[in-house]
Amino acid sequence: MSKFGELIESNVPVLLDFYAEWNEQSTSMHTVLRDVASALGDRGKVIKIDVDKNKELSQVLRVKGLPTLMIYVKGEMVWRQSGSQDANTLIGILSGYV
Repeated sequence: MSKFGELIESNVPVLLDFYAEWNEQSTSMHTVLRDVASALGDRGKVIKIDVDKNKELSQVLRVKGLPTLMIYVKGEMVWRQSGSQDANTLIGILSGYV
């Protein structure tokens, strides 16, 4: 859990993607998130978190549906959504926190 704190304590917005390889909707987001990461460059971070490998964190954050996307700014959650999103929507949301 201490590593999670280090991940979200960033001066740039951090988009977390909670996913599972067995979940089709999660895996379809991989390309979208690559596009978001390349559009943001060093103005933001995109981090994928496998719920099967991070069960405790997923439970603490009450991740139920997949994918679950969260944006943290300086350690504080500012946005959360379950389900797929398109790249332009995510880039637009993140741009508001850059």
